[in-house]
Amino acid sequence: METAEGKARQSQPADTSDMVLLPGGTFVMGSDHHYPEEAPAHRVAVDGFWIDRTPVTNRQFARFVEATGYETLAERPPDPADYPGIRPDMIRAGSLVFVKPNRPMPPVDFSRWWQFRFGACWRHPAGPGSGLEGREDHPVVHIAYEDAEAFARWAGKELPTEAEWEYAARGGLDGSAYAWGDQLAPGGRMMANYWQGAFPWQNLATDGYEGTSPVGAFPVNGHGLADMIGNVWEWTADWFGDGHAKGPQCCIPRNPRGAGKDGSYDPCMPEIRIGRKVLKGGSHLCAENYCQRYRPAARYAQPLDTSTSHVGFRCVWRASAG
Repeated sequence: METAEGKARQSQPADTSDMVLLPGGTFVMGSDHHYPEEAPAHRVAVDGFWIDRTPVTNRQFARFVEATGYETLAERPPDPADYPGIRPDMIRAGSLVFVKPNRPMPPVDFSRWWQFRFGACWRHPAGPGSGLEGREDHPVVHIAYEDAEAFARWAGKELPTEAEWEYAARGGLDGSAYAWGDQLAPGGRMMANYWQGAFPWQNLATDGYEGTSPVGAFPVNGHGLADMIGNVWEWTADWFGDGHAKGPQCCIPRNPRGAGKDGSYDPCMPEIRIGRKVLKGGSHLCAENYCQRYRPAARYAQPLDTSTSHVGFRCVWRASAG
């Protein structure tokens, strides 16, 4: 009898009906004006590729699970062998959920607004008792890296590299701070789902949403892509490094890749050897007073084994590899 993971490895021909074809080109990747891990700004080239118009939704992910029987990492109890010293009461399936504090506080201790909830997963985004009714077209969340890879394989696609993702997010506006220009909210218009107010306790929801929003609720960028900024963070295939590697002086790097796995480990926790991949795009939790990463150049390190209520993904298809 075939296992769920075995079924997830079966690829079907990539369906490009809800994808956008981007021709290859060059652009300035990174930024010298924001967080240090975004530097140095440098010109790179990417080959053409297809990319999903939106993040993968709950509806789409449910179709994958129904076809394969796949269980996400958040739905499986952790293996104690992978976590030496884990408390027995923590050997239960679950995921990290954002819980807004009910009083003012400075945004300095993330443990005061992130909770590990047993039973939280893509089907139950806020934990037991929550569900997907009315959220079918919201981005799927509580997705670990291996879950995103499994869906991509099943769909005959792949996860984008960081360079591909950023090239797509910029929408042809090379060097602009945001995917739509250099003003966060031009003329007061909300261009993406991010946090308005004092994070983590005051969400004014000027954009109309406190949490995730249906994909396509905000204007598309110059490439016709929705939700490249805000809503949910998105996995890329690249290992995280503290900054962009400097390319050769003689030429523009083509289809660059990130650091190796060994270079992605968290230097603040040398005893934990879990690789970290690059997340892009920011989420509905990015605010002007905290994590201003609602920009194409922004990047964040996410451990492979960690899923949360604000991380999702989208896929690409490279015709040359299809």
